[in-house]
Amino acid sequence: MLDSNEKRIERIQKLRKEINRHNELYYLFDTPEITDAEYDRLFDELAALEKQHPELVTPDSPTRRVGAPPLEAFKTVRHSQPMLSLSKATSEAEFLDFHRRVLELSGSSEQALQYSVEPKFDGLAVELVYEKGLLVLGATRGDGTVGEDVSLNLRTIRSIPLRLKGNAVPDRIEVRGEVIMTKEDFDRLNTEREKSGRSAFANPRNAAAGSVRQLDSGITSSRPLSLFAYGIGRIEGMEWTSHWDTLHHLKEFGFKISNHIELCEMTHQVTGYYTKILALRDELPYEIDGIVIKVNDYRLQSRLGEISRSPRWAVAWKFPPRQEQTLIEDIVVGVGRTGALTPVAVLAPVRVGGVEVSRATLHNEDEIRKKDIRIGDTVIIQRAGDVIPEVVQVIVSKRRGIEKAFVMPQRCPVCGSLVERPEGEAVHRCTGLACPAQIKENLAHFASRAAMDIEGLGYKILEQMVDKKIIRNQADLYFLRKEDLMKMDRMGDKLAQNILNAVDRSRKPDLANLIYALGIRNVGIHMAVVLAKRFRSVENLAQQSVEDLTLVHEVGPVVARSIHTFFRNPKNLAVLKKMEEGGVVFPVEGGESTETPLAEKTFVLTGGLDAFSRDEARRIIESLGGRVTTSVSRKTDFVVVGKDPGSKHDEALRLGIKILSEDEFKELLGIR
Repeated sequence: MLDSNEKRIERIQKLRKEINRHNELYYLFDTPEITDAEYDRLFDELAALEKQHPELVTPDSPTRRVGAPPLEAFKTVRHSQPMLSLSKATSEAEFLDFHRRVLELSGSSEQALQYSVEPKFDGLAVELVYEKGLLVLGATRGDGTVGEDVSLNLRTIRSIPLRLKGNAVPDRIEVRGEVIMTKEDFDRLNTEREKSGRSAFANPRNAAAGSVRQLDSGITSSRPLSLFAYGIGRIEGMEWTSHWDTLHHLKEFGFKISNHIELCEMTHQVTGYYTKILALRDELPYEIDGIVIKVNDYRLQSRLGEISRSPRWAVAWKFPPRQEQTLIEDIVVGVGRTGALTPVAVLAPVRVGGVEVSRATLHNEDEIRKKDIRIGDTVIIQRAGDVIPEVVQVIVSKRRGIEKAFVMPQRCPVCGSLVERPEGEAVHRCTGLACPAQIKENLAHFASRAAMDIEGLGYKILEQMVDKKIIRNQADLYFLRKEDLMKMDRMGDKLAQNILNAVDRSRKPDLANLIYALGIRNVGIHMAVVLAKRFRSVENLAQQSVEDLTLVHEVGPVVARSIHTFFRNPKNLAVLKKMEEGGVVFPVEGGESTETPLAEKTFVLTGGLDAFSRDEARRIIESLGGRVTTSVSRKTDFVVVGKDPGSKHDEALRLGIKILSEDEFKELLGIR
């Protein structure tokens, strides 16, 4: 039984993990899973816990960060001054609290204080570095300290000056702004994408962020992007006294700034500005989600300073989400491509923020129970972030006694397989290997290099095979005929034969690859190696009880249940049997060896690996008796080199250390 302090620590750790994941989805992959309001609730809970218990604060807490680390696909750039995020206010009372703190901390009088106010753009924050008036670097905000070098892409945006206008320019200036896409351009881009069979962007912010972060700058150039400057970082060779002056100097240098900036000397003027911009919101050509209020005088800004995550001299006053009332006519369950079951409310159609809404996600069963949502309820809905419809609350006073409680189905509504809810997770999942709702993702995993390694079977080809009903599950791959493949678009005789040859080569997999290929939940490549070493065959693995599985080092109860559930599903067993009928050899390896093939060997990893993450590679090496270090020395036995290796590769060459490619590394590990 955990005591209250242990529960508190456990909750803080869980919140940090969840917030970090959502930061990555939002800042790096532009695919948010939750609404801004939900994220704020998580963040506020963590911040409150850490404030109550400062001894539990760690340097890597999300409250000490702005976003997420940059992707390895771009070079990293360290900002000379952090690009901090803003504290938020959601009501006039919270703004007045901010104003009171400014007066107290700065020692200013009400009469001496000015605020510069402007719309809060909903786009991608970037920094542009100019030296002697020339653009030399462009970077994303990233985690606030380190961003991504996207100079080539930002240079394609026509509203960004390549050279500052005027003769008098700073020796160096770091201009900060927001890359946006107008509503009209966004609608036009989505129309074009849908006509060409591509998926539409969710909203203008995602479109802008995704466009800036293209590896091909030609794609960025084709997108209708703009930049509005809103401030600066470091500046050398010039000095300005206020934010208001800075914005107008930036305009003189050739930057676009908002046409709606104002200077306010009283709090009622700020409140009036908020009301005015909120009324203008729908008329503006771009998306905004609030206003930004900044202390205008730089000396006062300096006196106020910053906290770890945000400046004390600025606040974002967010607009309220748009809400409407409607009726829940039904609750249906959708199955995602990862097998996750998501309850969705079918609504009596209602217009919210100018868009007709007839469905709203209910996220998971816990969320339904927490809000006590029932079929037949009258509810308040909102387009959270003005994009994702969600049910805010039930209007209990309008219940008529005929409402029905929702029950999550025990079997998948698509394939009929059993549904499970893994321990510690809020999501129910289908356990079917060949479930039509997730078969495309499962097939792509099955054919990947670290699994069955079927060269040439990319996602688009597999998608077409499924759509044309050429295959329905993994086993069908081993019954393919050339005439089947020739039914596909852009399929030639040579390509068809190459695919058949690759499928044929995959009929004799290594055991670890085969186990990994099955896509058992929570079984990654490292766990597949552990299971292959311990059980030596799929048949033996399939016969183990949950208790037997948990006796294996590194196999916990969650993994054990996932394995046990997978092999108790008749539909999964039918696919495995058909794979054998198709000529797939299920290997049986010898008795458990006590040898550790990499014993006492020291490895250094550099560059990106395709088959597994850096952490997975480390764990596999350690499970086979080796160890991984971070620097190359004469004691290093092997340097494993992936994509875009760094200086460690050069150091290995200089010292004459054995260098392994990824394929050589996999061969050494016994992974095909």
